[in-house]
Order: sequence, then C-alpha cells, then structure tokens
Amino acid sequence: MTMYRDILFEVTDGVAWVTINRPRVQNAFREQTLDELIHALRSTREDPSIACAVVTGAGDSAFSAGGDFHAMMRLNRANAHMWNDRMLGLAMTIRGLPIPVIAMVNGWCMGGGNELVLWCDVVIASENAVFGQTGAKVGACPTVGATQYLPRIIGERLAREMIFLARTFTAHEALEIGLINKVVAKGELRAATRQWCETIKGHSPQTLRATKKSLNHESDELYASWQHGMELLANIWGTEESLEGMQAFLDKRKPEFQKFRLRSKAELDRYLAGLAR
Repeated sequence: MTMYRDILFEVTDGVAWVTINRPRVQNAFREQTLDELIHALRSTREDPSIACAVVTGAGDSAFSAGGDFHAMMRLNRANAHMWNDRMLGLAMTIRGLPIPVIAMVNGWCMGGGNELVLWCDVVIASENAVFGQTGAKVGACPTVGATQYLPRIIGERLAREMIFLARTFTAHEALEIGLINKVVAKGELRAATRQWCETIKGHSPQTLRATKKSLNHESDELYASWQHGMELLANIWGTEESLEGMQAFLDKRKPEFQKFRLRSKAELDRYLAGLAR
C-alpha cells in the first residue's frame, strides 16, 4: 500500500477516506499534498467495490485553509504551471471519478480549500464550519474553480460579494444559499457522513456513474474558462503585490495594497503628461 506524507488514506467498507493531514498549518496544501490527493483518489478506479469517496481535513479546526503560502510565495510566471496544473489535475480527478465524492467539512474552509469543496459532488459540514474566498485579501486569484462554479451554485451577485469582499459564510448561512447540502452538530459529522455513504452503497453504481457524468456535462464546458483562469493566475504569482498580500498575512498585519494603486496612478499621470506635449 502506498505510504503518504501529507494525507491519510484508507478504504473501509466500500468507502475511500482521504484526509489532508497537515493540521499544524490548518491543512493548507502544498505541491506534495496535491500530488498525493490526486494519486489516492485516482487509485479508487482500481477497486470497483468502492462506492464513494470522502475528502476531509485532520483535526477539529480546519478542513483546509487553501494553498500553503510558503509554497505559493515561491511561484512566478516561469514556474506557475507547476502549481496550476496540479490544482487543475485534482479538480479533474474528483470530477472525473465514476463515484460520488463527498466533502466532509469541519472548521475553516477558505480560499483553495473552498475551491476543493466546489469540485466535490456533495458537501456536509459541522456547525463550526466557515466558508470563504480570501484571495482578494492576500493577493491570490480564485480562478481555478471559484469564478467558474460559485456563480452557478450561489448566484452571480453573491459570488461577486464572496470574492470581491472576501465575505465568509457560516455553515448555516452556506446551507441557506445552497453552497452546501447539510449541517450537523460537530460531534455527529462523521456518523452523518457514514450514513450518506451507506445510502450511496445501496444505489446502482452504473446509475451513479452515468448521472454524475450527465450532471457534469454543462459545467465541463467551462474547461476553457479554467485554462483562461490558470493563465490569469500565472501572471499573478510572484508579483510584488501578491507577495505583499501573503507576507502581510504571515506577519499578521494589514497588507499595503494602496501603494500599488498610487504607483499605477503616478505611471498613468506620466503617460498622460507625455500626450499633452
């Protein structure tokens, strides 16, 4: 059996349990984490007795805080594909599996962690879960799922508010707007997820496979938007502005984004002054 460093993986009673095991950093993921998630989930194709997969995070405080800043701050235009391709690879792996993939969310589910949830088929959360897209606050760009799927799931206006204002939603709020499927007490999360799994195990596997493919048909046509989004993101990584946002978060201070607006204004003023000559 494959030994993993960043995740836990087990198959029990026809269910594959995949756990991001980096609680020290709120289950933030790095390149190795993404590689292991892809490998583990793809391996379920080799065992047709597996009825569904569950993706979750270790510990009580976070499902996933998204991308690990220490990994993302090493990215730039030249190496962006090393990260972006992995994100796309995990998304396509989850959406391409012939079995339902359940996101079991406990605690913080932010940024890329929320995008991971968006790639899954159904979402169950504990009462202490919080969902959000924090890219605008830290100089990142949620164009690998959030800009594609959030408008379809919660509506255009709320999606823009969630992304532009970095608005967060409690579990109950997320349920009300249709972002997730179910909320349960923290101590009942795993049992309630198992109940979902047992229900799925009692259903026709060929029907589940066919209907998942059919349900994905329209949104699969957004693949071009994913490619576009990854190219936009490639031009964000490594910029002074994105590094300021992430470093500010690590320093526990407010980012100084206004200086970039003022710098751009000064450059435009110089250009306009040249036109007047």
